[in-house]
Amino acid sequence: MALIDLLALPPSGPLIGIDPGSKTLGIAASDGLRLIASPVKTITRTKLAKDLDTLFTLYDTRACVGLVCGLPLNMDASEGPRAQSARALVRNILKARDVPIAFQDERLSTAQATRAMLDADLSRARRAELIDASAASVILQTALDRLANG
Repeated sequence: MALIDLLALPPSGPLIGIDPGSKTLGIAASDGLRLIASPVKTITRTKLAKDLDTLFTLYDTRACVGLVCGLPLNMDASEGPRAQSARALVRNILKARDVPIAFQDERLSTAQATRAMLDADLSRARRAELIDASAASVILQTALDRLANG
């Protein structure tokens, strides 16, 4: 496999969503029917091999069939250093394992996740703990909605 268009992901089965950050990787997963994306874990980035081991353990234990990685575009849709970093992460994932992987525009995903947590009246500490996995859930849910609508 390689980097593919979102609509070219396998047609069924659970997906993992990734919110790529410089210090963490937020991870979310969908159910097998691809109706709901749920936050799973925040991986604190250390060594690439260890980070990918954690990612692929989650991928395998959930019997996932593909990955959706957030692409942090600028508001004008141009790509800056954060987008280049996300592309580098995907290249490294593909070097480690041949899996279907697609990008999803993640503009405002963190803001949307933060708003949802504020609405739920979570404390600042709890929001900080959950933000990356929650942003990954927003990214993955956006992709699931796109897939459902063709």
